[in-house]
Amino acid sequence: MDIKQYLEARRKQVDAALDLFLPEAKGVLAEHIKAMRYSLFAGGKRVRPILCLAAAEAVQDYDNEFPHVLLLTACALECIHTYSLIHDDLPAMDDDHLRRGKPTNHMVFGEAGAILAGDSLLTYAFELLSREGLETSATERLRIISLISKAVGPEGMVGGQFLDLTHEGKEVGYDMLREIHSRKTGALITASVQAGGVLGKCTAEQLHALTRYGTQIGLAFQIVDDLLNVEGTQEQLGKAAGSDAARNKATYPALFGLDKTRKKAQEAVDEALAALEGFDERATMLRKLAQYIVTRKR
Repeated sequence: MDIKQYLEARRKQVDAALDLFLPEAKGVLAEHIKAMRYSLFAGGKRVRPILCLAAAEAVQDYDNEFPHVLLLTACALECIHTYSLIHDDLPAMDDDHLRRGKPTNHMVFGEAGAILAGDSLLTYAFELLSREGLETSATERLRIISLISKAVGPEGMVGGQFLDLTHEGKEVGYDMLREIHSRKTGALITASVQAGGVLGKCTAEQLHALTRYGTQIGLAFQIVDDLLNVEGTQEQLGKAAGSDAARNKATYPALFGLDKTRKKAQEAVDEALAALEGFDERATMLRKLAQYIVTRKR
């Protein structure tokens, strides 16, 4: 199976699970749930849940049939990612009007409606992660919750977003730029890989390697995002191009130029691949995902 076929097959699995696990837009909260579902089903690539599934496959054979707890975790990761996008697009943050080629959540449901949709997606993710009667022990699920919550909060994504916003228009060196990127984007990607490894019953040595892999592809992902914001078109990206430069954000192209930025993205991918040297062919899709991240066009 090539990477495009794999991504499409896993995306369909994740979408079906999301539709099953998310509440229906009916009753007194119909408009609120509609706002949650609007952004969740707006055409995302599902990179984080797919990385979670691929990491589990790298240490255990599933034959395309994933246990309930793994699908719940994958869906929780996508709920968290979608919440972050809804809030990122708000007027007080990046003030974007397009996301994935569609009006952003606050343009459709209003600012308050968008904030609450994001709040519910974040909270609902942890409801999914903590459900009883799953195939894993409470200790294992607590470990997953700890990994993900740390990646989302002040030490991770939210902290990175704070640094990103507060460094707009300022001269930023390489150390701070890497700090912003590793938190804002890299932390949740790394946690997605770690969660899949833990649920796949990886060894401590394998988890260490998967963490190295996740850290590097998280960095590569954000570097490529920086490049695409400069080189991509609105049609390709599904959102405004050139917005980073317009807001004078700290980015790799702004600090290093395009050619050196491309080189740094490839270096991160090479380091991610090196981290998987101790894995067998079951990690093939993790390797292909790393290459996909550095060559994607949106």
